[in-house]
Amino acid sequence: MSQSVCVVGVGMIPFAKPGASESYPMMGARAIRAALADAGLDYDKIQQVYAGYVYGDSCSGQRAVYDVGMSGVPVINVNNNCSTGSTALWLARQAVASGAVDCALAVGFEQMKPGALGNVYDDRPSPFQYFDERSAELVQNADIPLALRYFGGAGLAHMNQYGTKLATFAKIRAKASRHAANNPLALFKTIVTEEEVLNSPVLWPGVMTRLMACPPTCGGAAAIVCSEAFAKKHNLDHSIRIRAQAMTTDTSSSFKGDHNDMRQLVGYDMTHAAATRVYEEAGVGPKDIGVIELHDCFAHNELITYEGLGLCPEGGAEKFIEDGDNTYGGRYVTNPSGGLLSKGHPLGATGLAQCTELVSQLRGTAERRQVEGARLALQHNLGLGGACVVTLYERV
Repeated sequence: MSQSVCVVGVGMIPFAKPGASESYPMMGARAIRAALADAGLDYDKIQQVYAGYVYGDSCSGQRAVYDVGMSGVPVINVNNNCSTGSTALWLARQAVASGAVDCALAVGFEQMKPGALGNVYDDRPSPFQYFDERSAELVQNADIPLALRYFGGAGLAHMNQYGTKLATFAKIRAKASRHAANNPLALFKTIVTEEEVLNSPVLWPGVMTRLMACPPTCGGAAAIVCSEAFAKKHNLDHSIRIRAQAMTTDTSSSFKGDHNDMRQLVGYDMTHAAATRVYEEAGVGPKDIGVIELHDCFAHNELITYEGLGLCPEGGAEKFIEDGDNTYGGRYVTNPSGGLLSKGHPLGATGLAQCTELVSQLRGTAERRQVEGARLALQHNLGLGGACVVTLYERV
């Protein structure tokens, strides 16, 4: 039996640059308290906790949670790279949907260091071994940092196949800045133009400039999910529900196949599979969605994700962008928060920050970012290694 799962509380803190943030326990605890306050619930009602982070020692989740309460409930630490926050949410939702618990908390936080992402342990096989081997075959640019190589290579594959212009990725970044200007919790609120994006320092000639990449970020976010019966018993707002949710991991198509390129390597097929499952489970299609938070770690990934989610046909992303169908006044509003590009990307918190934004949108409390009339909201959170979580929220 699967019961309806309500999102009754969300919270996040303003994101900050590395070195300018609080410590991870403080950020995690503040996010939890914000979600509890939003729900109007005491911590002693939480029956399970899923705590997500990427860079931290074992049981960092307990360290953050214990500053809020020590009720003895299970605290499960979660690490799924950049999809960690939404993985924690996926586990919390699953616990409630199955009837294992009535109320669960998902929290994500990250205290990051400056600079490009890389492996922490160099005395054992890298989890990116297959990714590095395949990317070396496909783009042969080993001196570029791994994340840039992967996602820049995916954008380059789209450019080579469809003639996509570098300026198109700059349009995505400029759009993100316009959205973030209305988000008080975003890291970067300065509006940048397409020209400024193109004229920022070059990371990969002809493929990427610095402003097309999201920055390392520190922050925390949390969400509380529960059954409808629990919400009614405790007089909680249960108008926002998770209508459908799917998690996928890599298949062999990520690394080989007749049509394999860098887009598959960075999760295009995972995205398509997860989105298809969600649409089928919910009985809706992309045309029914009003607002979307998707994983724009690079402008290039936002572009290919439009196609992976079915927002436009394969090869149609550039026209989709040029027609303004990815922003206010178009067919969809993508990343009204400013996305990872402008809001920031604290890995463990990102998926729950996306959740926070979409719940606010469906409640009608997003203020200057509000997407009018939104009743269905889609979330896409991707982590290489790999895992992809797609979640559909509805207002009832």
